[in-house]
Amino acid sequence: MPTFTVVPVEDVEDGSNSGAAAGGNRPISLGKIFSEEQEADNSEDPFSDDNRRESSAFINPDMDTETYYEGKNMALFEEEMDSTPMVSSFLNKLANYTNLTQGVREHEEAEDGHRASEGKKTGRRVPHMGTFIGVYLPCMQNILGVILFLRLTWIVGTAGILGSFAIVSMCCICTLLTAISMSAIATNGVVPAGGSYYMISRSLGPEFGGAVGLCLYLGTTFAGSLYILGTIEILLVCKLYVLQGGSHVKKVVKETTANDMRIYGTCCLLLMALVVFVGVKYVNKLALVFLSCVVLSIMATYAGAIKTAIKPSNFSVCLLGNRTLKNEMFEKCAKTDVELWKLFCDSPYPNATCDEYFALNNLTEIQATPGVLGEVINDNLWGNYGPDNMVIEKKNLSSVPAEANNDKLKNYVFNDWATYFTLLVGIYFPSVTGIMAGSNRSGDLRDAQRSIPIGTILAILTTSFIYISFVVLFGACIEGVVLRDKFGFSVKTKPVISILAWPSPWVIVIGSFFSCCGAGLQSLTGAPRLLQAIARDGIIPFLQVFGHGKANGEPTWALLLTVGICEIGILIASLDHVAPILSMFFLMCYLFVNLACAVQTLLCTPNWRPRFKFYHWTLSFLGMSLCLSLMFISSWIYALVVIVIAGCIYKYIEYKGAVKEWGDGIRGLSLNAARYALIRLEEAPLHTKNWRPQLLVLCKLNSDLEVKHPRLLSFTTQLKAGKGLTIVCSVLEGTYMTRGDDAKKGEQNLKAAMAAEKTKGFSHVVVSSSLRDGFSILIQSAGLGGMKHNAVLMAWPTGWKQDRDSSARRNFIETVRETTSAHQALLVAKNIDHFPGNQERLKEGTIDVWWIVHDGGLLMLLPFLLSQHKVWRKCKMRIFTVAQMDDNSIQMKKDLQMFLYQLRLNAVVEVVEMHDSDISAFTYEKTLMMEQRSQMLKQMQLSRTEREREAQLIHDRNTASHSAANDKAAGATSDRVHMTWTKDKLQNERNKHKENMAVKDMFNMRPNHSNVRRMHTAVKLNEVVVKKSCNSELVLLNMPGPPKNKKGDENYMEFLEVLMEGLDRVLLVRGGGREVITIYS
Repeated sequence: MPTFTVVPVEDVEDGSNSGAAAGGNRPISLGKIFSEEQEADNSEDPFSDDNRRESSAFINPDMDTETYYEGKNMALFEEEMDSTPMVSSFLNKLANYTNLTQGVREHEEAEDGHRASEGKKTGRRVPHMGTFIGVYLPCMQNILGVILFLRLTWIVGTAGILGSFAIVSMCCICTLLTAISMSAIATNGVVPAGGSYYMISRSLGPEFGGAVGLCLYLGTTFAGSLYILGTIEILLVCKLYVLQGGSHVKKVVKETTANDMRIYGTCCLLLMALVVFVGVKYVNKLALVFLSCVVLSIMATYAGAIKTAIKPSNFSVCLLGNRTLKNEMFEKCAKTDVELWKLFCDSPYPNATCDEYFALNNLTEIQATPGVLGEVINDNLWGNYGPDNMVIEKKNLSSVPAEANNDKLKNYVFNDWATYFTLLVGIYFPSVTGIMAGSNRSGDLRDAQRSIPIGTILAILTTSFIYISFVVLFGACIEGVVLRDKFGFSVKTKPVISILAWPSPWVIVIGSFFSCCGAGLQSLTGAPRLLQAIARDGIIPFLQVFGHGKANGEPTWALLLTVGICEIGILIASLDHVAPILSMFFLMCYLFVNLACAVQTLLCTPNWRPRFKFYHWTLSFLGMSLCLSLMFISSWIYALVVIVIAGCIYKYIEYKGAVKEWGDGIRGLSLNAARYALIRLEEAPLHTKNWRPQLLVLCKLNSDLEVKHPRLLSFTTQLKAGKGLTIVCSVLEGTYMTRGDDAKKGEQNLKAAMAAEKTKGFSHVVVSSSLRDGFSILIQSAGLGGMKHNAVLMAWPTGWKQDRDSSARRNFIETVRETTSAHQALLVAKNIDHFPGNQERLKEGTIDVWWIVHDGGLLMLLPFLLSQHKVWRKCKMRIFTVAQMDDNSIQMKKDLQMFLYQLRLNAVVEVVEMHDSDISAFTYEKTLMMEQRSQMLKQMQLSRTEREREAQLIHDRNTASHSAANDKAAGATSDRVHMTWTKDKLQNERNKHKENMAVKDMFNMRPNHSNVRRMHTAVKLNEVVVKKSCNSELVLLNMPGPPKNKKGDENYMEFLEVLMEGLDRVLLVRGGGREVITIYS
């Protein structure tokens, strides 16, 4: 028995150990041996691919030898490494993934030249922001803004504490529910920088994403207008002091007009746009300063409220009777004050003529901030709404009525417009926007999936507490007439909130000024980048120009458009008019954030796995309903306008936008709805009233895989008008393994042809061993569930007579038989290339229906469906029916007219009488020619196997004769040739004998009587149809069924040809065996 010695083998790294290979003691590497053998094989023919493949154990040996044997543990999977990488490399790529777009920080690096100094060594920037810095503070800065400082006191004074509490609560609950939905979406995977636009577009699809993204962009742009108008209002309406001549302070008193707001606002906008264009990094560096101003202002307000409990402030309000006076023009609230006297009297002297109300009522000076311990909270508990130009009065103070003097009304504080609850909601809502600031910075966060929910929700809770506490403090500390003074005319034209501040009102004035400036700069910085992100997505073609910018990615063109739209808001020149517009756009955005979360939750898609677990679809629907309600509460006109704008953008993207597949929830919702509808359709059979042709269109592809008859698709469009089901199919011969690419290309060509002919439906190309089997598969299995076809549309096989191969004829007849067995209608169009295209308009003409037999009423329905399309709309419908000898043609016409009246169809009725007549010699001769042709084709069309058998028989005969001759020459004993007769040879001999006899008898044959009768019917009917309908635009005929005996298939095609002879456009119709039209409603 042989023995084996196991020797350990070590790999040799270099090729210098040739001595070991020659006989040294050091073992040689197996890898080296195989490598040398492979090199030797390849050296024979270095350009032979076959040798290389054969020498390799794998299909792809085209790689370096050393790397080829690396990772031998995974050799089983090496052919799939390109499409399915190793887990280690996949995790490495995932770890190096960065979700940052080119944002502000990258722009700063480009401006400072950091990238140029680093060269190509640009590594991944590690996000470092936490929850507090990255989410909480930005949200606080965006939420607390201009409305808090300039309008909240007016809202409290007008709506009262309870009404203001309701307004604040509704808006804060709306944003809280939206933040919960946003947190669920933001924690369902990595959210690239882009914030709410990215979340909505990837959750609801490009149509909703583009529409809501533009709404968000417009909202952010109008927010810039709002903040700039707030800045100008502080400058102009509050009338800041300016220093003139050293320490002397002079008050600048100037009546503010709308044009002042427009002029100064435009200048401020241009200045801010220049700052954003030149130095974005300075805007970001000043963000902390602006936030500090907001925090200091809030702290000063709380400190002032506490101080009023100890000592009320020195601000006072001057009342004439119970009316509030503007005290900017006088110092002392007394009639002895000269400046005050001049306001109501025509001269400064005591005997001057004064206003009647001024003469009858006394002046009263009350404290503007009585403090927490005062009793003003009871007066401010309820609302004080009023019409436009109503003077603000203190209700519990008596006055003597007098005739109003319109010239003196300008000295009182009055409402600049009518106030009501819904108006205040629209003005207040912008103060709670800004909750998306954290999600917009997702690329800068260390752990976005943890920081976004916590930071956003904490910011909303904090700001909600601030707003609600301010509502209570304002109502408890400030006099009601002062709260209702929107511009602070009664307190030296300062913001009303500033009189509550401690240690000085200037803290609020300066803080609110810088806060508005910072918020305006942030809006002008963020809005262009949002537009740039939408443009770069490519979903809105006309916005693509705004995706370009400077070399560092700065959105220059987007900034210009943003400035232009922002200028529109400034030209409005009213913070109160711009605020509701801003509210609409943000509410629309929040509505779709809630909708996205609700849809994803209800669909239960496998990819919906948020880390934030405190959400529910009911909360999302509640938030969505609240957003929609607030839109119409604020302004139903603005709400409708924004909805129309979003709808127009949606439809534009749907028809003109780029096709994007983002795995959105709307697609999943469509799939679920489709599944539900298909299941419901199968639960009950279709009623006749709901029947419409659901078409399976059998198209032919030429050698270039292009549609051979495009007009077949045009006719489908005209017949369907986009309604119901249309499946356009074709069949390729072969196997799917070899013609899979052709099938895909053919399907693409089908889709292109359908798009060109405006055919709405589905396309499919199958590969089968034969066309017959392919058609059979499609007829049996096309469609899904309740959405299956009930009619088949195909073109008439025009060249079936010229084809030596009878496959076209057989395929057509078998298709007719299969549709009949499947109880499906069949439509066959002759001369389909002569049918009108979708761009043609038939100005006149008729559609003639030859109703020979009743097979469900499809002949009646088809002309009506065609007349709905603009191509056939002006064509009139005529119905012909055939009467025999024993029929009452007059009564038939009346009955048919009544039947059409009950069917609600407008058509001209004509009854054609066909009397029995002798069979003409022409008919007899035509039948004889048809049968002779069929017989001749049978003789000519020997199958391949028959020809092979004939050749084999001849070969056997020749071989046998040759062998016999040789045997005789050799003196063989046998003098006969023994031939072995098999069953096949005997049958071939008999067939040959029959063929010879058939050829002799072909010209002596007589036609079959049944065929003569059928030909007689076809000829006579064709004569009548040609006589009546030769000039018709379309002729519809009943299609007779094929013979049950397949031996008469050739004659069947001839009968149909004779029936349609002399007609241009013909549609053969064969019903599916059920009624498709009814007289009942």
